[in-house]
Parts: sequence; structure tokens; C-alpha cells
Amino acid sequence: MWCWRRMLRIPWTAKRSNVSILSQLKIKTRLSTICLERILSYFRNITRRGNESIEKLIVVGNVEGKRPRGRSPTRWSDQLRETGARTFYNAIQLAKDRTRWREILCDKITRHTSDHDPQS
Repeated sequence: MWCWRRMLRIPWTAKRSNVSILSQLKIKTRLSTICLERILSYFRNITRRGNESIEKLIVVGNVEGKRPRGRSPTRWSDQLRETGARTFYNAIQLAKDRTRWREILCDKITRHTSDHDPQS
């Protein structure tokens, strides 16, 4: 929203709602919704690959060592747990079933859209 306000040259002191800015730009789908949809569909593509795939090894594998101080970054497994899968490996099994994963993806995107919709 901040970038779009800057593009329209709206000062931060202006009392404009997010809905009015999105309607002025004719934006129907939020950027965060598009990103989430692409992340989940890319995850499905990775899980359907063979075990020798380097992308699958990176996503599924664990990293040794310590994390730096501060807040933990959002991981793939955190976003996948929000899809309804209890564990990361449960999400991998769900992603292998193409029709079930599409249902989960559509449900997650509609929930994400309704959660971030300023009109509702």
C-alpha cells in the first residue's frame, strides 16, 4: 500500500482508505495473495519431483547450525502449516495429490483474500 500511495503522490497525512486507493488503481487482487498463490503452487511442483531434485532437497532438508538473534524469518514450513496440514511432511503428502492440493490452494487463497479485504 505504501508503494501505491507513493505512485499516486498521496501524502501520508491524507485520510484515504486502502479501498479507495485500490479502486483508483483498478487492482482486484492484492500482491500478497498473488505471492501466496505462487508459493503454494511452486511447492506442489517441487514435491512432485524425484528425490534427486536439488530444489526438493533444499526445501525438505534441515539446515545445521544456529540462527542469528532476533525474530525468526517466515519459513516455507510456516506458510504450509497454515494451509491446514498438521506437519510439513503432511503438506508434502497432500501436495502429491493434484486435485486435493488445488482445493486446498483455492480455499487458502479465498481465506487470505477475505482476511486482507478492507471492505469486509
